[in-house]
This record gives sequence, structure tokens and C-alpha cells, in this order.
Amino acid sequence: MSDTLEAPERVSAADAAANAAQDNQFVTFSVSGEMFAVPMAPVQEIIRVPEVARLPLAPPALDGLANLRGRVLPIMNLRRLFNTDEREHDDSTRALVINLGQPLGFVVDRVASVLSVEPGEIEAANAIQSIVQAEYLTGVINRAGADGSRQLMLVLDFQRLVDDQFAGMATTGSVGTGSLGQEPRKDGLADGVVSDELRLVSFTVCEQEYAIDIVDVQEIVQLPSQITAVPNTPHHVLGLISLRRRLLPLVSLRSLFGLARAELDEHHRIVVVSVPGGGQVGLVTDSVKEVLSVPRSQADPMPGALSRDGSLQEFESICRLDNGKRLVSIIATDRLLGMQAIRDAVNAVGDATAPSQARQEDAEMAHQAQRQPASDDDTQVVIFRLGAEEFGVPIMSVQEIVRVPEVLTRVPKTPRFVEGVINLRGTVLPVIDQRTRLGMEAIERNDRQRIMVYTLGGLRTGFIVDSVAEVLRIGRGHIEPAPELSDEQGRLITEVAKLDGDKRLVMLIDPSQLLGARERSAMEGFAGGAADDDRDLPLARAA
Repeated sequence: MSDTLEAPERVSAADAAANAAQDNQFVTFSVSGEMFAVPMAPVQEIIRVPEVARLPLAPPALDGLANLRGRVLPIMNLRRLFNTDEREHDDSTRALVINLGQPLGFVVDRVASVLSVEPGEIEAANAIQSIVQAEYLTGVINRAGADGSRQLMLVLDFQRLVDDQFAGMATTGSVGTGSLGQEPRKDGLADGVVSDELRLVSFTVCEQEYAIDIVDVQEIVQLPSQITAVPNTPHHVLGLISLRRRLLPLVSLRSLFGLARAELDEHHRIVVVSVPGGGQVGLVTDSVKEVLSVPRSQADPMPGALSRDGSLQEFESICRLDNGKRLVSIIATDRLLGMQAIRDAVNAVGDATAPSQARQEDAEMAHQAQRQPASDDDTQVVIFRLGAEEFGVPIMSVQEIVRVPEVLTRVPKTPRFVEGVINLRGTVLPVIDQRTRLGMEAIERNDRQRIMVYTLGGLRTGFIVDSVAEVLRIGRGHIEPAPELSDEQGRLITEVAKLDGDKRLVMLIDPSQLLGARERSAMEGFAGGAADDDRDLPLARAA
């Protein structure tokens, strides 16, 4: 990312660091046709403008967050800060990384040079007419040019500029204790969910729908393009993949259930579950469908005649949805993973990966890594997308994830920020567009969109997102506080996760902040009168 400027009058980041101790050194740069200067001491680097992840609810002058060698770096656009015309970045565009209590990047049109300035060459800036207000200037460098003309360079006070434009930066690093830092409930339920409800992850195998208790699901990931085949293993073992430095055996549920094989592609998903006694196994499904919250009364025990069939021992009950039109077979994870077929798969993978002493040692290390339980510091999150950006929320805060119905019914007297309501198994669910909530541009409805359902202050509310990507466990070592660039953003987006070797930034949302106090009050008023309107509400299928 760092850029070495080779022209005689330009400096590299290393040159900047070497000169930082000299108080009379300034870096000069241009923005919208005017020349500016900044003291060298706080300048850490000069880099090409990196790719950024857009941060919602931040001030308009923020381009987004970049990852600079494992460090989250806010990138500010000086043209936008100065209210001048914007332009596309070109080969001359650079970002000055300046330490103002934390590193911040400022996009400039061009970096010109490093100057040694005598005190007598700095004048007051009160009388200067510029694109920048005088209070953001500490002075003007007035010196003779090589051709005898006078050169004026405005000395910019970046600290004052940031303090005024980004009030939240004053408290950067002191993030609130959002739900991402909270311990999950021991019963596996989020606040507001009563114990007579089942929390399920549903998925399809050969066009049939199955489900597993969400507590048993470690994570959900996309099937990779390459799987390492292991010889002399049962036919239902697809092979091995490396998942966060652990070897993960993959088991095909199609083969395990005796169903027809299918070509594997990017639509298949791996549901990662823990094996009794230690280790993990990945269950390969055709697709993951939803996260469901279902009353236990809608789950019937497996019929007696079928439960006596040894081939169906892994099924615990059958859940009736959509007035009985949709049947979901609930898998008893402990029985499934206790099956001899699963134990044979895990054992066979362990045997096949150790044909030599060296490989035995590697396999033992991998086996020990597999046996280590997930750290208490791990955070399990559902990752969803809005445009090109990725966001995450704690999995235990999500009540359900359902498809967006064809019709969102608008009910009179609902708050204006509510897109509409749906009838979710007899309950009126208000639905809010997450894009609207985060100040993003709206898009047309499409099949990839989903409704993520939360219980916020006792109110069950749905938020439409562009797509739900995966469920991941993220170690606390990969999470750091998000820069607070506005009060609202600082409350809602508390942390940033760095994934895939720090190449991927996921903004972590505190769900308790999705509705502000006024919005929640308006929703409570709507909820109080919703029951009267429910009888007139058309049944809009949620999935």
C-alpha cells in the first residue's frame, strides 16, 4: 500500500519519518488548485489511496475504512471537507497518514515536497481568502520561488479540522459495551425469547428441508473450490479443508441420508458442528435457507412407526410451518454426530492424514487444534451485506432470517420509517429497510434480500438486508474498536473485524442501537394498536 515518491521534490514515508524530528519541516500538497502545508512531525506515511469499506452514518467527508497492514484506518476526503468539486483519483492522488491521537488518512490531489521553513517565513492567515475557513489555518508560508515570485502555502490545522467536522473522534477508542462484547445466555436464547421456542437453522438436501438447533451450529461457510480428497474413507466423506488453521472433515448429507449425489458448486454450504468428545465436522448441504424461531407446539415427535426405524434415528421431530403446508425435519444433532458413520468418517480422516512420522506429528497437532473448544473470547456473528459492504451482528441476537415476501402491507398510522408489515406465523411484524436506517440509497426488491428479525426492547422488528452471507466465529484478536466519526455511528457500529489475513473488513453492529429512543417509542405505539388491525391484515408469506 505504501508508495515511494521518487521525484526529487517528493518524499517517501521513510524520508518523512527521518525528518519528523525537525520542527521546521513541512509536507506540502495541493487540494483543488491551492497549496497547503502540514508540519512533518505528525505525518506517519504517504500512501496511494487504498480501497475502502464504506461506513454508514459517518460524516459525508469520510470515504470509508481501509486496512493498512492490519490497522483500521479512516480515510477522509479533503475536497469534500472543503466543499469543493470532487474528482476521480488519478496517479497523483495520495493519502497523508497523520497521527491525531490515532492514525487518520487524508486524501489530497498531489504531494509536492518537503520544505525546511524558517520562522520568519510563516505569517498570520487572518487576511487570506481561501477555500478553507481561516480558523482551520495556523498560518501561511510566504517564501520566494525559484523564479522570484512569491509562493503561498496555507498551514492546515488538521486537529482543529477533525475536532469540528468529526465530533465523535474526541472519544475514539472508548466504544460502548454493545452486545458484541456480552456473554451469550447459557440457555442459548437471546433476550426476549421465551424458552418454549425452538431456534433452528434450516437447510435443504435434495429439495427436502431439514433443521438443526442453532446452539449446535458453530458456523456456516461457503463450500470452497478445492477439497483435499482422502483415500480409503467412507463414501460419504468428501475430504478435508482447512478452516481457520484447523483441519475440517466434510460429510455429504446427501450420501449420509442415501440420497442422489449432486455436483458441488458455490451454492452449497457447510454447516460446522462439534463432534461429541471433541473436534468438528462440516455437514455439506445443498443450501442454507433460514434461521427460524418456532414455538415448540409446532414441532411434533417423529411418528412412532418411523422412530423405531434405525435408519431414521437421527431425526428428533417434525416442525409444521405455513399452516402445515411446509414440513421441516429437525435433526437431533447428538444422535447424528453419534452415528457410527460420522465416527468412522472422523477416524478415517485422522488415519488417512498420517502415512509418515512427519505427517503423524502434523496430524496430531491438527487433531489437538480440532479438539480445542471455541474460545470464550470468540464472537459468533451473522454476516450480511448492504451493497459492497459487510456487516455482522451476534448470532444470538437474531431471532429469525426469512425471505422478503412479494407484498409488504402498509398499515395506516404506522411510523413513516416502517416499510410495511408482514404476518409472520400469526404475528404482525413491522419491517424496516436497513439501507434506509443507515442512510444508504434504496434498491429494488430482489430474491437475494432477506429479513433479519430482532427483538429490540421487547419489540420484534424485521430489517431488510441485501443478502445474508454466512455465520462465522471471530476471535477477539481479530476485532478492534471502530473509529467514532459521529455520535449515531459510534453507538451503532462499535467494532470492526479483520478477516482473511486482514484483507476483509466487517463492521460489527450493536443490534440494541438499531432503533433510537424516538423510533422505539413510535414502534411501541404501533405495537399497542397492531392487534386491532391484525384481523384485516392479508397473510403475507415470509418464506
